[in-house]
Amino acid sequence: METLTFDSDDLDRTEEFLSQAYAKMRIGNGTPESSRARIHRSAIDSVSVDELDLDFDMSYAVTPLGRICLCVVHEGTIQDHVQQGVSDSFGPGDVVSLAPPELSYAGRVHAARYNITMLDPELLSQVAATADPRRREPVRLTGHRPHTPAAADRLRETIRYVQEHVLSDPTVADQPLVASTAAQHLAATVLATFPNTASTDPTGSDRQDAHPAALRRAVAHMEDNADRPLTVAQIAEAAHVSVRALQYAFRRHLDMTPLAYLRQVRLSRAHDELAAADPEEGNTVTDIAARWGFYHPGRFATLYRHSYERAPRRTLHNG
Repeated sequence: METLTFDSDDLDRTEEFLSQAYAKMRIGNGTPESSRARIHRSAIDSVSVDELDLDFDMSYAVTPLGRICLCVVHEGTIQDHVQQGVSDSFGPGDVVSLAPPELSYAGRVHAARYNITMLDPELLSQVAATADPRRREPVRLTGHRPHTPAAADRLRETIRYVQEHVLSDPTVADQPLVASTAAQHLAATVLATFPNTASTDPTGSDRQDAHPAALRRAVAHMEDNADRPLTVAQIAEAAHVSVRALQYAFRRHLDMTPLAYLRQVRLSRAHDELAAADPEEGNTVTDIAARWGFYHPGRFATLYRHSYERAPRRTLHNG
């Protein structure tokens, strides 16, 4: 996990910091009597979450970031935001995608407090199928506004969830399965929020490939590699089918998603570790859950009780 904090009223220093933290940019101050910028970043692997607080009006012109850049406005406004084919303004409560990874953008921030969440575009392809897998085109967002207010609320809550239950605790965030699970959860929520090129409907070929043998290969790969970060794309490759065919196979034969099945496998491994662990040696439910990718203790306890009809703490202390 990486963290950094910036606090300055020097515009040149702020421009230098922003250029290093995001991409090369030029900024200007529309209210010279004030120029304070406060920024805090927390990051795991392919995801970073920043909180920015500017008490001045700042113009910006940013070169392509190479990353998906999401913005949640808490206070103030972002006006005259422009990128190729888009001109818009955002206010408190808005959740938007600022620009595709390959495009530059510009605009003006008016005394705003806001969140910037960036993620590797490859994450979208790791959790979803392309429209034409033969062309190996990456999954892309095709709109900057959410489908619905409810979708925006879910994304806002997911970002806050990652902040509060992963990035707030370095010992949790540094667990490889936690970082992988959180990143994929965020990517899947982004795809559910914005228009995109992902394709979920199986083709005739996908339906033919979704046979029990492919499912067995996928399950075996999960069982053998449950202690490693896994993506849907990697599981599909191990099963020798497309992502769409994999998803259809699990839905058809097990009535669940591949990642839901992987979560069950990891829950079983956490159960085995809880039963074998000695609390007198410093083992805790939270630590064991995090090692298996469960970064919210309350949700882990709920899942565990549903499967084993007891609290995980009881298993740890009684075997």
